[in-house]
Amino acid sequence: MINTGKRLPRRSFLQGLGTAIALPMLDAMVPAFGSTGALSRIPDLKAPVRMAFVYVPNGIMMNDWTPKAAGKAFEFTRVLKPLEALREDILVLSNLDSHTGNALGDGPGDHARAGASFLTGVHCRKTAGADIRGGVSVDQIAAAKLAGATRFSSLELGCEDSRTVGDCDSGYSCAYTNSLSWRTPQTPMPPEVNPRAAFERLFGTEDLSLDPQTRARRAKYRKSILDMVADDTRSLNKTLGPADRRKMDEYLFSVREIERRIESAEKGQRQVNPAIDKPAGIPFEFPEYVKLMCDLQVLAFQSDLTRVVTLVFGREGSNRTYPEIGISDPHHPLTHHRNNPEWIEKVTRINILHTELFAYLLTKLKSTADGDGNLLDHSMLVYGCGLSDGNKHSHEALPVLLAGRGSGSLKPGTHLVCSAGTPITNLYLSLLNRMGVREETIGDSTGQLKQLDLL
Repeated sequence: MINTGKRLPRRSFLQGLGTAIALPMLDAMVPAFGSTGALSRIPDLKAPVRMAFVYVPNGIMMNDWTPKAAGKAFEFTRVLKPLEALREDILVLSNLDSHTGNALGDGPGDHARAGASFLTGVHCRKTAGADIRGGVSVDQIAAAKLAGATRFSSLELGCEDSRTVGDCDSGYSCAYTNSLSWRTPQTPMPPEVNPRAAFERLFGTEDLSLDPQTRARRAKYRKSILDMVADDTRSLNKTLGPADRRKMDEYLFSVREIERRIESAEKGQRQVNPAIDKPAGIPFEFPEYVKLMCDLQVLAFQSDLTRVVTLVFGREGSNRTYPEIGISDPHHPLTHHRNNPEWIEKVTRINILHTELFAYLLTKLKSTADGDGNLLDHSMLVYGCGLSDGNKHSHEALPVLLAGRGSGSLKPGTHLVCSAGTPITNLYLSLLNRMGVREETIGDSTGQLKQLDLL
């Protein structure tokens, strides 16, 4: 690459008809005679800190989750075992509570309250009508403060469809079980569960306001978004050096690979059990579905389209079955096992599958270069559930993992046992602070999680 003393703007796009593909970090975005190793000294090129929340439903078998020893010498339990190769990238956090998920005089409805309170720390109003009220979730606090820094302030993804109105749990609105993210106390942010719709939102290849018939006709003539930006891609590549051209090839290959997988899922819909109502673009097998959504998140972070993501593996009260691992029983009833060893074993296997898929996401982030490190280095991901013991509907001592290094602000690789009764919202205050978002309180928080600073 001939050095002209100019650099490519960080927020550059490949433009095409109805399409804009954001670029990953390239050497050409570094000032002349600079290097990606010097990014931290350049304010507009310093790798941003990303935040993500990955939610699993119905509690976890805590005996197979919680390590016996605290500190760095902890042994990975059966459910955590899929993450062992990532030991130096994760923190296991014990004794974090979601007190506001408890009944507090409102009777049954723990699943609805678990989902609604997990990121808000607020006890939601018991109603199945339009007068829902929860709290503002931590992801949306970050999104509001970072608005304008990226094309999308946040991205909400899910792997299980659900209605958002009506009664879904003992007099609680479906909005509570369906939405982890809340922009205002009255405004839930339902997750996008269709990979095609999420892809087209990120890259603008389709007008989602069109009626389904019109969109179906257009789909017959749909080209890859890479075809739409081919001219811009060729022009850009002429200005790039060998290393950047390689990065671009790898990035665009990832984009096309996701397109291909979505197209394959759409074609396969005709072979799916007709009794299963799924929007086009959703893979039939759950692991492939989750991996596709994880890859979309990685792309969104890599191209800096957003820095805030929520990903819901399954909504609270989920009755999903898992034939991929030989479990045909619905998940939620299994968690009410009443100490039945066979049911406990099935729930444990579901829990293990979920951590395997989370490990997939972390591995993809770690293998994706980002500035002077990788995406996992520059991210903070919370994995967990608003229930610990699904049989008892306990909201105390939740199963929580924190992955990533937050651009050096976190020191993973340990099992951190917090003081009993610590609100999980204290963790969220600490994570917001590491993103440069200063908040005094979130829901029932009592202050930042100081133990993180002592590691």
